[in-house]
Amino acid sequence: MPEQTHTIAIIGSTGAEGSGLALRWANAGHRIVIGSRDPGKAHALADQFNAQLGGSRLSGAGLQEAARAAGIVVLTVPFAAQLSTVRALAAELQGKILIDVTVPLVPPKVSQVQLPPTDSCVVAVQAELGEAVRVVSAFQNVSAHKLKDLAYKVQCDVLICGNDKAARQTVIALAADAGLRGIDAGLLANSTVAESLTSALIWINRTYKIADAGIMITGLDERPKTAS
Repeated sequence: MPEQTHTIAIIGSTGAEGSGLALRWANAGHRIVIGSRDPGKAHALADQFNAQLGGSRLSGAGLQEAARAAGIVVLTVPFAAQLSTVRALAAELQGKILIDVTVPLVPPKVSQVQLPPTDSCVVAVQAELGEAVRVVSAFQNVSAHKLKDLAYKVQCDVLICGNDKAARQTVIALAADAGLRGIDAGLLANSTVAESLTSALIWINRTYKIADAGIMITGLDERPKTAS
């Protein structure tokens, strides 16, 4: 069990990234509310994962109900639906941590970086919601299809950006609960790096005919040990 358990709503969790995080966090002991525009799909996925894990940590709900029930909300919708979704949930998000996984991919050229006029699409969400919502950018560069394999050790670090230090630390702990290493990458403006990296990783996957290119930060394991 994690040191601290949370109730986490995953908005868009019937997609690959959201469902993978839902499964891993439920397996770690967190309570998960799967939020979908189609509550029936959300309930069905929750039942499927509960059966797989042999428990009852997941439940399904509509978007507003899911966001209202949780202390931490994770946004895993496509870029085209990002702002409209957070606007619809603005009241439910106040006072909470919002983990935004959005990448500004613009089909069909998804292997080409196409950042929005705000540079970071997650910074735009923070501006939209106001400072009462602690927005954290994370998990953009993780291979979604590997997350559902609980036995698979994902070879990828997670860059975590946000203007609130405590919120960043909370998400770093959640990354560890999902079997990933979270890296404090600074203020939310630095999210531009993670958002643009995804297109480069898609290019690398296609060029080298692989499925799960990721990034790892070197040097952290070589830090001098603090004297006791």
